[in-house]
Amino acid sequence: MTSEAIKERSAGEHAEDAARHASPWVEGIARFGYAAKGVVYVVMGVLAVLAAVNAGGGSTTDQNGAFQTIEEAPFGQVLLGVVTVGLMGYVLWRSIQAVADPDGEGLDPKGILKRVGYAGSALLHAFFAFTAANLAAGAGGDWGSTAEEWTGWFLSLPLGWLLVTTTGIGIVGVGLYQIYEAYHSEFKKYLKLGALSDGAHGWIEHGGRFGVAARGVVFVIAGVFLVLAGLRTDEQEVRSLGGALSAILEQPFFGNFLLGVVAVGLVAYSLLMVAVACYRRIAPRDAL
Repeated sequence: MTSEAIKERSAGEHAEDAARHASPWVEGIARFGYAAKGVVYVVMGVLAVLAAVNAGGGSTTDQNGAFQTIEEAPFGQVLLGVVTVGLMGYVLWRSIQAVADPDGEGLDPKGILKRVGYAGSALLHAFFAFTAANLAAGAGGDWGSTAEEWTGWFLSLPLGWLLVTTTGIGIVGVGLYQIYEAYHSEFKKYLKLGALSDGAHGWIEHGGRFGVAARGVVFVIAGVFLVLAGLRTDEQEVRSLGGALSAILEQPFFGNFLLGVVAVGLVAYSLLMVAVACYRRIAPRDAL
């Protein structure tokens, strides 16, 4: 048996062991979490599409703006409460992925980077869940407006500009990796493809690649602005994902068209999250 085969067998056995010891509720909360994330992105994407076509009610916004939009809908606080619970489930699942490694990512450099990324995703979505919970409870507050304040605080620290710049470079790296994932359809290896018809398989693959790439583009733009904020020691340079979408809209000649393409991509990403909620291989032993 080759060393590569031994390595693959070891990873498979590790994944199976993790699956056997996972509590039954893990799969449910993970699927609910992916669905909640999809809801947030479909709101962001639809609002951006409306902004691109100059329709009333359209805007370029981020996750926090999406929460406020949900809150303003009929039974908004109830819906936002459901989304909050889902995001908390997503945080828990990402934490499990980072610590227990149920997908068998391993301890090689790529595996470690992915698990660190899961941990970072858990922290970020914990903040989103906290924001949504406050709005659902009627506490209000524009939590998304604190991005500049946080950046300003970090810039006031010794070598704060370096920390902000490094974080921005990291976000750019995440965005570029998402574009890489889109090109190679990395998400497919986590899906139970045998449960899909050929038509559904094609729609999920092509739509998912488009969606992941669009999200990657937005991350790259947001990261570049954070890098500029660090290099210029100016928190006014910072833009959230909503600000990154606005930057696309502000481009001369084709701003509306470019925003429309990216916005449709975010909607496609939200639909991918729904597909992931339905078909993701949560327990590795269920792989087809």
